[in-house]
Amino acid sequence: MAAVCTLAVAGTLTPLGDHGPAASSGGPGSAQAQDAWAPQQDAGSCDDRTLDPATGSTDGPAVERIRQRGRLIVGVDQNSYLWGFRDPVTGNLAGFDIDLVHALAKAILGDPDAVQFKTVPTANRIQAIQSGTVDMVVRTMTINCYRAKHVAFSAPYFEAGQQILAPVSSSITGFDDSLRGKRVCTASGSTGEVVLGDARHGSLPPVKVPNQLDCLVRLQLGLADAVFTDNALAAGQAAQDPEVRLVGRPVTQEPYGVAMKLGEPDLVRKVNSVLDAYRAGGAGSAWMKSYDHWLAKELPGLSGPPAPKYQQ
Repeated sequence: MAAVCTLAVAGTLTPLGDHGPAASSGGPGSAQAQDAWAPQQDAGSCDDRTLDPATGSTDGPAVERIRQRGRLIVGVDQNSYLWGFRDPVTGNLAGFDIDLVHALAKAILGDPDAVQFKTVPTANRIQAIQSGTVDMVVRTMTINCYRAKHVAFSAPYFEAGQQILAPVSSSITGFDDSLRGKRVCTASGSTGEVVLGDARHGSLPPVKVPNQLDCLVRLQLGLADAVFTDNALAAGQAAQDPEVRLVGRPVTQEPYGVAMKLGEPDLVRKVNSVLDAYRAGGAGSAWMKSYDHWLAKELPGLSGPPAPKYQQ
């Protein structure tokens, strides 16, 4: 099986360490520590609507703070191919999420390159927002009830779902009984782990790894028969390794949103106004152009992002 592509990480990104400041029980630190798994426990039990940019200011103190600073500070990934990754040719960050960040910077500051990127590990996303280390996180972050208690979300800009990634030569057909007796890899603390805990379809106890990208390595080494992960990220892995592919259908719905600090409604409305413009125009929209460039080959058939649901 082909070796996974290595993405260069050298550059001007400012990293946020995997270990943030110690936090008291129940505080921001404990929230970020549970970031991956706790959200699934109360999914669907909250109001998932966001602020309508037409019903309030989009130029309040939070937006003004960014303008006075002269740059937008954004938490991103640099290791997810097609979404947020270091282009080994140009040395720049690129991907679907990165395109959106540049659109946000242009709308807020008039310059798409007025951005300071910070690498944010998955478990530190909420902490980075709450501490003010970043203005926002644009990093394939699923909107759900748990996280909405700790950060504010924009309208969704993409909808993904958990799906099976398997070798092209495999008899596995999806998240179904074709997994019987198979070794399925998933990331510890992920949505995939939660779903596998409820319905394994006869598969063996899951192969668990710290990061979902490690599952691709297990698959390539023959230590797992399939990967169960977010199909948007798995699409990037399939693009890197032509000997694996997504099979079956997504079995969850996971809308991605831009995450921001609670109590900054002007910034939320500003981001939503940018997203309204980003998705406008149908086939000629900026959203479709970015989708066609990065995602259409591996995740075909999409006509746009989910429709926004605004508070009345």
